[in-house]
Amino acid sequence: MNSEIHPTRLRPKLMSFDVFGTLISVRDSSYSAFERILADAGARHLDIKAFWEHWEHRNIAHYWGPYRSYREICELSLAETFEHFKVVGDSRLIDRYFEAFPRFFLYDDVVRTLDQLSRHYRLAVVSNIDDDLLALTPLKRNFDLVCTAQRAQGYKPDGTLFRYLIENAGVAKDEILHSGQSQFTDLVGGKPLGLTIAWINRRQIALDASVPRPDFIFPDIQSLSSVVHI
Repeated sequence: MNSEIHPTRLRPKLMSFDVFGTLISVRDSSYSAFERILADAGARHLDIKAFWEHWEHRNIAHYWGPYRSYREICELSLAETFEHFKVVGDSRLIDRYFEAFPRFFLYDDVVRTLDQLSRHYRLAVVSNIDDDLLALTPLKRNFDLVCTAQRAQGYKPDGTLFRYLIENAGVAKDEILHSGQSQFTDLVGGKPLGLTIAWINRRQIALDASVPRPDFIFPDIQSLSSVVHI
């Protein structure tokens, strides 16, 4: 089902959200940190966005492996991305990224939409992150349930983090509506478990043929008002 076809409104008891890329504008929030990383590594000439995307691709690949902290994964992925771009750099420069978390910013529709939803639904976050980094992130509200990779000891793509959500939701699986921006973590991890998922396609990119189909496709989270009561 896409964003144009929704004959009946859903009545979820819990609405869960991916954080980085869905609520937080993580790319725009972190490009300046990566500019400093590349400057410190003597590689100012590289395209920041291309470098960032390769680094994120490596993060997702490592989510499938045995559990290690998000901080460890990010550092490993930075080392691999330096190597890919033929940069001699210290992977500990990833600290520039972690230091930026308190300055990350929300998309414009987030505060008002979550405030409206919270009047009718319990809200949760489901994030491939360490607890301390989530605590540094300015989400501007508390959530009824917090699901992190650290708590689940695993990440979204293989379903570990979504199983943690289902086990701790306190409601039936079909009473959960999850919204997330990542095809390769939210859709790949959640749909095989039978979760109802709205793909929040803020960047208006093509849906990859290899991933499970979402139940809904929206350009932002305020568009959830077309399928749930706000």
